[in-house]
Amino acid sequence: MEFSTGRDIYSWPGEPYPLGATIKEQGVNFSLYSKDATQVILHLFDSQDATAPFLSFELDPVMHKRGHYWFLFVANIGHGQVYAFQVDGPWKPEAGLRFNKEKILIDPYSQAISFGRHYCRDNAIGPGPNMASGMKSVVVDQRAFDWQGTQAPRHSMTDTVIYEMHVGGFTKHPSSGVDEARRGTFAGVIDKIPYLKSLGVTAVELMPIQQFDVDDAPQGRQNYWGYSPVNFFAVHAGYSVEKDPLAAITEFKTLVRELHRADIEVILDVVFNHTAEGDESGPTFCFKGLQNGAYYIVDKKNGQYANYSGCGNTCNANHSVLRRMIIDALHFWVTEMRVDGFRFDLASVLARDSQGHPMREPPLLWSIDSDPILSSTKIFAEAWDAAGLYQVGSFIGDRWNEWNGKYRDDVRAFWRGDSGSISPFASRILGSPDIYCSNRHSPHRSVNFICAHDGFTLNDLVSYSEKHNWDNGEANRDGDNHNLSNNYGVEGPTDIAEVEALRNRQCKNMLATLLLSLGTPMISMGDEVRRTQQGNNNAYCQDNEISWFDWRLVDTHADMLRFVMLMNQIRRTEPTIEWNMHMSLSSVLENVGINWHGLQPHQPDWSEHSHSLATTVIHPISEDELYVICNAYWDPLVFTLPDGGDRDWHLLVNTAEPSPRDIYTIEQAPRYRGDTILVSGRSMIIMIAKSTSR
Repeated sequence: MEFSTGRDIYSWPGEPYPLGATIKEQGVNFSLYSKDATQVILHLFDSQDATAPFLSFELDPVMHKRGHYWFLFVANIGHGQVYAFQVDGPWKPEAGLRFNKEKILIDPYSQAISFGRHYCRDNAIGPGPNMASGMKSVVVDQRAFDWQGTQAPRHSMTDTVIYEMHVGGFTKHPSSGVDEARRGTFAGVIDKIPYLKSLGVTAVELMPIQQFDVDDAPQGRQNYWGYSPVNFFAVHAGYSVEKDPLAAITEFKTLVRELHRADIEVILDVVFNHTAEGDESGPTFCFKGLQNGAYYIVDKKNGQYANYSGCGNTCNANHSVLRRMIIDALHFWVTEMRVDGFRFDLASVLARDSQGHPMREPPLLWSIDSDPILSSTKIFAEAWDAAGLYQVGSFIGDRWNEWNGKYRDDVRAFWRGDSGSISPFASRILGSPDIYCSNRHSPHRSVNFICAHDGFTLNDLVSYSEKHNWDNGEANRDGDNHNLSNNYGVEGPTDIAEVEALRNRQCKNMLATLLLSLGTPMISMGDEVRRTQQGNNNAYCQDNEISWFDWRLVDTHADMLRFVMLMNQIRRTEPTIEWNMHMSLSSVLENVGINWHGLQPHQPDWSEHSHSLATTVIHPISEDELYVICNAYWDPLVFTLPDGGDRDWHLLVNTAEPSPRDIYTIEQAPRYRGDTILVSGRSMIIMIAKSTSR
């Protein structure tokens, strides 16, 4: 069967592989998986804003289907061709089938998605056709981009310092200094690469840049974070200067290229645990209308969606079809877009089977762990899900690194002055051996963080005792109530100098702890200059100044920025710290001289009501020695210094001192004279024993 038109566009059967739209010499091959479909129609559109197709092809199940795959070759079309599918089949929700011929569907493998001027999310939900207002796929030719010879940095995990950022929020504020058209875009981030380089981070972790629907939010609000993909391959068009799906690809590749040129890696925060289609009352964009039960975990008794993600549906990630798609997507981002790694949102969902039960050996996660194309990438797991499956310390595989939520909580609790926090705090700064040591993991397995996108910023952690999420429109019911925060006397901003000084000190205490701890540190965007969200700890729908990086803070809190820059430098160059990063955690504990102290050397106080701790770490070869005092007590304490032998103690960091005396480079650290040192309340001191010849 062959179709032709006056535009000289015609078709022939094509091939089932590769999936998606593939440009060939004479046109485009389309391939789509749908086991139970009874009818598949391919629509071609003149433009992204077209409300009706100019040409449609109904696929013949005899000529255009092999196994469970429908395919068609269309000649004389190519890059930029807009298309969509219409698929019919049984409506049997209890059997996992939700075919709806009225709705047009995007290609699950499409590398570009257009919303067009007429897009309406509601029309994808209610009854009736949405041909005019549905999102559509776009054919992409990826071959033209010039990488200009740039190569991936390939930093070792031991040298990695991650900066988590929101692409839009990073430069959208008018104070960014970025040209207005480039604010909130990939291009805007390029303009700020010198800032990232000066900060000392080695990788940026981009919050979701897979295409998402900004209308996927409660009435009157927008989806700002983007943790709700409509597709796993397409770049979010809203992050391009032109707001165009094809331009977004080029702009994103340019960002990756320029970050690599600056020796900075790119890690994507990817969401494979759920999609934007939601639950039974959600829209039909793609997966629901193709083979619902293959893509989602469905209750076979009533056809309802499992909700282990907390977002309405749960991806059936270990089904063979979706498992292959996820691996294909990861391959695409690595080989075509050249990203360096992935952080998997709610990764424990990916360990569940088709009934939602946790699996001991989940095929998808092992496939990622052992995949040769992914072997050079960094992979990070948020090792829990919304249904209580918590796998920090027990996530499968050898290569996975884990967001360590216990690190966040225990470091916050210690510096807040909570009782019983000494022992957990000591464990966290040593790389959490209580969690990771039994499997002989390296310290970098633990991704340490104080704050992330989800929760208070660092400034708000020391400025608010309660969350203030009223702007989200949910009567302050949303967001976590367990924040381990303290306002230190005033809720929110204050002009009281003593309160502000204490807040500044606490920020430095926690950042210094983060960058000194064994493990992989992650800094949340703007924490280095005390970015605030005005007490909002769940700003998922706040695409405004609540969430944006206010670049005036770079000057306002220049002392904090300098502190973070120098702490990164110390972490990178001090041999005692750097050496430990290259050993397994058990080897660190067995071979490195780690001694604990209290007010007196070798007399640590591990009691319930202790709020201070000191430690010395000795390099096993050079015998360089680092002495760290953490005083979370509210009053000053006098510590007797350990014997430095024939070396002098030099004061590297004292968070109680104003800038520039709060931190020095290793070369400039002043010699400390005396056998004791007064440590201010809620402050941290780092000293280094150096010979006079060093």
